[in-house]
Amino acid sequence: MPQLQALIFDVDGTLAETERDGHRVAFNQAFQEAGLSWNWTETLYGELLTVSGGKERIRYFIETYQPDDLETDKLSDFIIKLHQQKTQYYRQLLAQGSIPLRRGVQRLITEAREQGIKLAIATTSALPNALALIEKHLNPDWFTVIAAGDMVENKKPAPDLYNYALDKLGLTPDTCLAIEDSEQGAEAAFQANLKTVVTVNNYTKDQHFKQANLVLDSLGNPEQQAHILRGKIDDFSYFNVNGAQQILDS
Repeated sequence: MPQLQALIFDVDGTLAETERDGHRVAFNQAFQEAGLSWNWTETLYGELLTVSGGKERIRYFIETYQPDDLETDKLSDFIIKLHQQKTQYYRQLLAQGSIPLRRGVQRLITEAREQGIKLAIATTSALPNALALIEKHLNPDWFTVIAAGDMVENKKPAPDLYNYALDKLGLTPDTCLAIEDSEQGAEAAFQANLKTVVTVNNYTKDQHFKQANLVLDSLGNPEQQAHILRGKIDDFSYFNVNGAQQILDS
């Protein structure tokens, strides 16, 4: 059986609950500063998350809910500027400590590093946003590859980000494990021939994850047990490197 060589993490919703408490809040702050009456509620934002990428999400919202704004001169430039302002607000929220890591993330990353397992990122989030979270809670130098945002042509559920990460790692899919939180992310990993562990959140808990090998409510910790929602792993109370190797062997 292949030996585990790397863990490849999604960021938003996987490393931290960034979507509801970070990106959504920052988008609304940017809208207010721009003099827009838009307000993305938690429910609406859950719908918008079916669209990968912040700029793409703004465009989808305009097309669906504000079609008159499609007539705005230089719409693409307007969206880019709005997204840049949102990114500034998002980084402020991170700096304030408003968005902690999810349960078990720090432990698993520490354990992997101690065992010489490589770490990588594959996220549709813009690179500055991904780095802001990693710099706040972890260390960018711990990650051999950070594949983010517009580094590839197609965002998730296309496999481009994972293929890019695998290429830069110099590893084959059967030696790596993807850790995701959404159906789109699990599909992207599957298309890249990666096995996948999903940790659901409030936005993704009702998704189906047909392509995932293991679905959990969190990674868990010794003092805070995780729960398996789908799949099986031996002697389980929280997800660790041994569990990751079990998934590769299954």
